[in-house]
This record gives sequence, C-alpha cells and structure tokens, in this order.
Amino acid sequence: MCGRYAASRRPEDLVGLFGVEKWEPEETLAPDWNVAPTKEVHVVLERRLKDAGSPRPVRQLRTLKWGLVPSWSRTPEGAARMINARAETVHEKPSFRRAFSSRRCILPADGYYEWVTGAGERDLEVEGKKKRSRKQPYFVTPADGSVFAMAGLYEFWRDRTLPDDHPAAWWVTCSVITTEAETGPLGVAPAEGPRSLAEIHPRMPLMLTPDRWDAWLDPGRTDVDDLTGLLTAPPEGIMRAYPVATAVSNVRNNGPELLEELEGPEVGTLF
Repeated sequence: MCGRYAASRRPEDLVGLFGVEKWEPEETLAPDWNVAPTKEVHVVLERRLKDAGSPRPVRQLRTLKWGLVPSWSRTPEGAARMINARAETVHEKPSFRRAFSSRRCILPADGYYEWVTGAGERDLEVEGKKKRSRKQPYFVTPADGSVFAMAGLYEFWRDRTLPDDHPAAWWVTCSVITTEAETGPLGVAPAEGPRSLAEIHPRMPLMLTPDRWDAWLDPGRTDVDDLTGLLTAPPEGIMRAYPVATAVSNVRNNGPELLEELEGPEVGTLF
C-alpha cells in the first residue's frame, strides 16, 4: 500500500522534468517529507483548459487533495479510505473505473515509507505481553535518485451544500495506484534487514518509468485493455530501501532529517 510518502522537489523542477505547460505559482506547496492522507499534494495531469477553450489537453502541475472522492458520492467522508486503488481491480471498481478511463495523473515523490514489525516485537505480541508492537519504518526510493513517479487517478466532486460561486464548491481529489511488491532483490539493500520490497510489505505504489508517462497522462487513451497494459511494475533491481528514524511515524514530524539513513534498525532484529 502507500500510506505515507516524501515529496520535496521544487515545483520548478517538476515543471521541467515532466514537460508541464501550465502551473500556478500561487498553488506551490512547501517541501513535505511526511505526506499523509488528506493532505494537499502536487500532481501532473493532462486536461483541456476550460477558460481558454484549448483545442488539446494541456499538461499541468496541479494541487489536489490525497484521498479520492467519487463524483457520485453524497459526502466526502470516505476520502481518507480511498488513498489507494489496486492495479488489479482499478478498471472495474465503481469508485475508480471512470477515473481510470480518462482522469489519470502522476504523483511525483522522492519515495515512500513502509513499516516492518520487529521479530522480537512480534513474539511479545503473540505471547500477549504487548498489545501493540513497535514497527521499524523503511524509506523506499529509486537507487539512482530519480523521481518516484507514482501512477494515480483524480476525480471531481461537487459539494451540493454550497452555491456555484463558492471557492470550495468543487473538490479535486486523487488516489495512488498500488501493485504487488517486487520479490526480486533490491538494487541497494540495507546491510541488515529486507532483501526485497515484498519482505517489507506485499504491496507498493506503482512506479511509472519515463517511457510510460505520456501514454498514462493522455486522456484520449480510454481503451481498458490498452490502459491495463500500462499497469506493469518497473524493472526489478532499480529500488533501494533503508531504515529511517521512528520519528516519521508521527505525522506532526516533518523535515529532511526523516530521510536520513540509519546504520541499523531502531526496533531490534527484523528478520
């Protein structure tokens, strides 16, 4: 799954990296090393400009809320539960299938966090000596330092309790697509700990390599069979994972220190 990630790249860098044609500097978000559900996030998408009457879709850098609200939803209360969409079923689930057809986006990230329960902690939990085990966070990121381009969906939701001219009348929300975690060896594995992403968690965000960005963002591509062909995991061996401080587990903590690599896990022996 993807429940927390880091996004510290400057919007100016994202504009150049993704070939963005339009973005509003006043919507710029500060670097965020602890992105949590329901936060506002930067996404890259392609859409016609309504006011300009553009003849073709324009690639844009937009600010959306993480946690998708389907257009048909009566309330936005379920957004926090729809932060992820499974690649295997995204084309058929009522909450995601319409967005999958024509409203796809990319969420740029440095990488994502995932938590592993220490072996000793698991033993205490099984023995009934501990109700809640401690978990060791890991940061997963491309080994070459490139952007982690997460495949996503976005959707529009109209708040019918507000008038048309109210600035909050329309919500634009998004979700991250996840897939089965890679079982092959990591490109760079920690000295002590997991040797593959699957050993950390069975799911992972679907990372799109640059050769798939254009096809994924193109709203003119609506054929389900064509689109599902884009939902393949990146090549094995291009990721690295390393332990980070448990401070990241608290969403109030936010800073570049959260990405600092530890020499070893804080939460005892993991494997």
